[in-house]
Amino acid sequence: MPKNKKPFFVAEISSNHNGRLSNAKKLIEAAKKGGADAVKLQTYEPNSMTVNSTKKYFKITNGLWKGYSLWDLYSRAHTPYKWHKPLFEHAKKVGIKIFSTPFDEFAVDLLESLNCPFYKVASFEMNDLALIKKIVSTKKPIIISTGMSSLKEIEFIFKKTKDFGAKKITLLYCVSNYPSKISDFNLNNILIMKKKFKCDIGFSDHSENFQIPALAAKLGAKVIEKHICLKKVKALDYEFSINEEQIRDYRNAINQKKLISDKSKLFKKLLGKKFFYRNRTENSSKKFRRSIFIIKNIKKGEKFTKKNIKRIRPGFGISPLHYDQIIGKKSFFSLKKNEPLMKTMVKNLNLKNGY
Repeated sequence: MPKNKKPFFVAEISSNHNGRLSNAKKLIEAAKKGGADAVKLQTYEPNSMTVNSTKKYFKITNGLWKGYSLWDLYSRAHTPYKWHKPLFEHAKKVGIKIFSTPFDEFAVDLLESLNCPFYKVASFEMNDLALIKKIVSTKKPIIISTGMSSLKEIEFIFKKTKDFGAKKITLLYCVSNYPSKISDFNLNNILIMKKKFKCDIGFSDHSENFQIPALAAKLGAKVIEKHICLKKVKALDYEFSINEEQIRDYRNAINQKKLISDKSKLFKKLLGKKFFYRNRTENSSKKFRRSIFIIKNIKKGEKFTKKNIKRIRPGFGISPLHYDQIIGKKSFFSLKKNEPLMKTMVKNLNLKNGY
């Protein structure tokens, strides 16, 4: 990303096109008009995120998307692969940078064919080493969002990303609550991450308060990401997004970095504790991280392969960190598809390379 004294402002489209290509194009135009430096897509289709199952693991029982199955949610939310080329072309025509968050290796290849300039890893995929390795192989800059993660987890992934050969890494402090409340934040985490990782630190904002990203910028956030929406289109992420009339005000807020007095109660509350801290409210989101699931019935003694297990959401199975260790090992039992893969199901499994 180009160097800029002001925060690099990323306008995230996500699902706010609400299933219409014309809306996605309008959002790109709104981002440009509002002063964003780049727009970002999310590149996936439902089968790269989860499986079509009615089992309990795949149902959302609380929060903003309560009542959806994961499959139904991503079916409604996704940006079709066939839209990507026209959206990249439209962004070029409008005069704004465009990039994306890929959710599997196929998505990376698709984006490479469009000359995507850099990539982001979502918080829920931060534990997917195979995906990170694929992204790093492009030799493009990588942005990693760290919602829900402990400092130890971030340190592990940061080191692995460097080991894979990444030259330019940006880490985003993020709270994975939708929308995020003031009490969820510990913005001192930005200062702690800057000191520890010696790389650019940014902020992924799911709040409803412009003072929070302004303070993040004041603390040194180099990249600030915010979902954008159209005022008259009530899409899935509408509640924690800024509409086309608010984008310029948001840009001004993060540029000024002075919306909060250093002596105010809000300033102290948002800074939070002096050590790296996660509010417990984020814990409930961890179940939607990636994990390893069985996608085909497996017989006792059968080997695990890329055709019968898969790294998908949600997070009830073994972490994707161990995926390569499991391939080729044998099953202790006969296993049913659409169930999480547990440690006790794998013969001779000695988990290494994780946190």
